Amino acid sequence: MNPFNTETEKQYFYLDKCKEHVIELARQLGRTPTACVTTFGCQMNARDSEKLVGILQQVGYQVIEEETADFVIFNTCTVRDNANQKVYGRLGKLKSTKRKIPHMKVALCGCMMQEPSAIEKIRKSYSFVNLVFGTHNIFKFAELLYGTFVQDRMLVDVWEDTDQIVEDLPCTRKYPFKSGINIMFGCNNFCSYCIVPYVRGRERSREPKDILAEIKALVADGVVEVMLLGQNVNSYGKTLSTPMTFAQLLTEIEKIEGLKRIRFMTSHPKDLSEELIQVMKASNKICKHLHLPLQSGSTRILEAMNRRYTKEQYLALAKHIKEEIPDIALTTDIIVGFPGETSEDIDETIDVIKQVGYENAFTFIYSKRTGTPAAAMPNQVSEEWVKTEFERVLKTVQETARLTVGKYEGTSQEVLVEEINEQDSTLVSGRMSNNTIVHFKGDASLIGTLVDVYLDECHGFYYMGHRI
Repeated sequence: MNPFNTETEKQYFYLDKCKEHVIELARQLGRTPTACVTTFGCQMNARDSEKLVGILQQVGYQVIEEETADFVIFNTCTVRDNANQKVYGRLGKLKSTKRKIPHMKVALCGCMMQEPSAIEKIRKSYSFVNLVFGTHNIFKFAELLYGTFVQDRMLVDVWEDTDQIVEDLPCTRKYPFKSGINIMFGCNNFCSYCIVPYVRGRERSREPKDILAEIKALVADGVVEVMLLGQNVNSYGKTLSTPMTFAQLLTEIEKIEGLKRIRFMTSHPKDLSEELIQVMKASNKICKHLHLPLQSGSTRILEAMNRRYTKEQYLALAKHIKEEIPDIALTTDIIVGFPGETSEDIDETIDVIKQVGYENAFTFIYSKRTGTPAAAMPNQVSEEWVKTEFERVLKTVQETARLTVGKYEGTSQEVLVEEINEQDSTLVSGRMSNNTIVHFKGDASLIGTLVDVYLDECHGFYYMGHRI
């Protein structure tokens, strides 16, 4: 019989049990035990890591950045193979570190852990790992952490899928003034190159009342900007008992007093509605930035990718968005080297880049992911060809972005100050509504505030300016 009324109640029970073990560990060490969370991957992984950090701090760990901590956890990504290889490389280093720190515990979680082949390799080659869990049961972290205290063997708890959403647990934000918010999980699109639907599961949306309550609590705690997160936010609401569109959710969020900025990602072009465009157009809070992944400008390749739109449809959508919201910044994702791709297909992609005029584009070399339809396709392209074509695409992105971003030079823009500049401590760095980075003279007292900045000079993807 389950003695707990809710999953949250159960996890808080294990939080208290973990506290007891951390107190005992502190007594043995003669100091506060330390923990390190290393994040690989996207904004959703970063948000998950904030939850892990929140629980670790709640049970008594001091969170540090060094991977020589008493508890080290890697929150993994598996979108591209090099992400997996990075994890294996870091695990190799940890193996020797753990020999010097025998009481160290090592945990792995995230998307990579949803792959059976990865689990098999970890069991075989990295048997010193204490805990492995996936994307679907991250809310069980306190319970799983307790398991590492009471047993010596590797604990593996990976679920194939779930319909559970458990969000009301400890969480420590990286920034006090802005926060990511999960509004949905999973993906139903099954693009032929993408492993995400297999490791994140099917789409499931959070209840709007829970999202609104979380944002209101964050605003009361000093948050001025939220980033709504989902693999495809345009699909939000389809799994709810009372359906709600993403545009309708945005309209409700905008009503929250004290909230200054609303961002979101990622949007799939095939699901971007006229309703959403009009809500963005009328809004004073939704940032003038839309990330609209293209992946390829070739209709032939888009069809092979199972993207479900053509080059012409994408261009028409981008043109319409810019007509309706002239000051919007469009950014995108592009894959180079998809199976069967030719230089003529790359020409089509370059044509779209030039026509749309992106502020930025995240350009990736195609990564073969076992288990996806694209991995079994014939005509996998050569590395030499990919390198040449990737450079062509990257050069075009840089040239067009410099022109597009540069149009704001000599204007005044509102900037949310985020941090002291890493290269020059006399400068602060922040973002405009359209997500362009701005550096200007300032000090730590400005962090988390919105200030007007005159943009003196454009340097490609960022600006140097001065406060007005």
